[in-house]
Amino acid sequence: MAQSLMQKFYVTTPIYYVNDVPHIGHAYTTIAADVLARYHRLLNENVFFLTGTDEHGQKVEQAAKKKGVLPKAHADEHVVGFQSLWKKLNISNDDFIRTTEDRHKRVVSQVLTQLWEKKEIYADTYTGWYCLPDERFWTEKEIIDGKCPDCRRPVEPLSERNYFFKMGQYRDRLRQHILEHKHFIQPESRRNEVLGFLENDLNDLCISRPKHRLEWGIPLPFDPDYVTYVWLDALVNYISAAGYLSTPDQFENWWPADVHLVGKDILTTHAVYWMTTLMALDLPLPKKLFAHGWWTIEGEKMSKSLGNVVNPSEMADTFGVDAFRFFLLRQVPFGNDGDFSQTALMNRINSDLANDVGNLLSRTLTMLERYSDGLTPVRIKGSAPEDIALEEAADTLFEKIDKNLSDLAFDKALTEIWQVIRIANQYIEKGAPWQLAKNPETKERLHVVLYYTTEAIHIVSCLIAPFMPDAAQEMKRQLGFSKKTETRPLNMAARWGNLPPGLPVSKGKPLFPRIQPEKKKSPPQKVTPKKNDVPASFKPSISIEDFAKLDLRVGIIRSAEKIKKANKLLLLHVDIGTENRQVVAGIATRYTPEEIIGKEVVLIANLKPATIMGIESQGMLLAAGGKAVLGLATFTEEIPPGATVR
Repeated sequence: MAQSLMQKFYVTTPIYYVNDVPHIGHAYTTIAADVLARYHRLLNENVFFLTGTDEHGQKVEQAAKKKGVLPKAHADEHVVGFQSLWKKLNISNDDFIRTTEDRHKRVVSQVLTQLWEKKEIYADTYTGWYCLPDERFWTEKEIIDGKCPDCRRPVEPLSERNYFFKMGQYRDRLRQHILEHKHFIQPESRRNEVLGFLENDLNDLCISRPKHRLEWGIPLPFDPDYVTYVWLDALVNYISAAGYLSTPDQFENWWPADVHLVGKDILTTHAVYWMTTLMALDLPLPKKLFAHGWWTIEGEKMSKSLGNVVNPSEMADTFGVDAFRFFLLRQVPFGNDGDFSQTALMNRINSDLANDVGNLLSRTLTMLERYSDGLTPVRIKGSAPEDIALEEAADTLFEKIDKNLSDLAFDKALTEIWQVIRIANQYIEKGAPWQLAKNPETKERLHVVLYYTTEAIHIVSCLIAPFMPDAAQEMKRQLGFSKKTETRPLNMAARWGNLPPGLPVSKGKPLFPRIQPEKKKSPPQKVTPKKNDVPASFKPSISIEDFAKLDLRVGIIRSAEKIKKANKLLLLHVDIGTENRQVVAGIATRYTPEEIIGKEVVLIANLKPATIMGIESQGMLLAAGGKAVLGLATFTEEIPPGATVR
């Protein structure tokens, strides 16, 4: 097959329990898998990205009975929640498998037959402790204070005849494989956890449930009075969807999986149950099993009873899909636990997205419109130290991203991208193209600065595509790319010097609008007018020609800080599209630095610079009030920085 000549990449999420309402943990794993899938597609590799739902077992059967419907109808109703969420979150899965599908049930039955015929399965009577929520048996040594060691809920004694997989005989072989393949289980802490688990004897695995206790499952092919244990059923999805025993050529192409992504709560089932099953089937093991951490909400464990479960659909609707995707993978290292708060999310949006990448794109496009006839510039070689630094940072970015994504270090990959974004913003500040444009003798230097900035943005747009696909596409659209402009693989496209010249740029709305936190409303208070509240008398009339001399511009306050020994003054940096102005403003009695960042203001841009408290102030903000500032002049609608105020 021609397909097999290409590099392949097969990534999976767990198949999520259909009874669950999709939450942040489901979204976290699936977004991570989507980033990997998109990245490898951009490398022109053959990618298979699998997700789905686990729909058998006792909990599904009980939930269906309570509703008075059949288990399949219950599953059909609940699976839509996952499918619709993945669509909303821009998940690019190639397949969505349900364990109730015939294609899956056939393979499970065939796998059981293979194991039975190889004498890997035997019947025996088992007496022990059973956890109903996890549908799992535990030994006396494993339970803790009469509770399941995994979910911490009470277990009950149970004795019954069942079928068992000879899992214990593979302990040494599995342990040796883990020791010989350092990166097989990641992160390191999870690898050590599994090795610790394998230090003890490994019990055989009960892989059946009698039908008199549970009917909702795949019947054992060698004993119709039993159904398959839900975990053996579910884990087989990774090979049933890939074509095991149904389409051998396809399966040979995809297997083994390159990455299994799971949460740390299902590490043992994947690292031990699944791997020993594959050994018994004489199939190669996946190349990597990565177990990520959990999310808390503002320091507390998420719980339905506490009402603090994060709804990923609501987060995407409120803050934007790309912003939500970015936050989850940027906020904490992928293997660690993380804490979620809307405040942290808004801070990321305002600082990393609006201030950094959004500002870089907006100001560069404005400069191209003004100084480059609205076209991407031709390639020009710069020789200044700042040129060399920006080119080196951007041109080596792909290798850093490739290394970090190979390690599933999503946060580090994004940190590297943002480092280039910040270098590019600093490059603009130092290059000051608005000053270069005033002097014909610096025209060549102006075009160097424009080219270097635009080339850096182009590389950034290529490399954020797996993380924020819509934002990357919009960046390229504004840079003048059509969907067919870029056909090269990512490792070639994200290289210095690959920006096509002469593309017509098209500046759009802000890529990531700033989010203003809601202020708590104070109860209405009766205000007693004071003498200085009386409107001041009007100043002498001026002509329209005098007013036209004022250059009023929309600005966005990007940073603010108090000035020492000046209680009324703040030092502001105001973005007016083509540059950031340093402004000293007497508004500290009305605004704190924290609450004013991101505010849209009106700046008198052509006021002669003045020195205040030893600091040069490059303009003045319009504000209401006399001796006391009552408020800054602003806008009810979002206006791009640099727009003229008339």
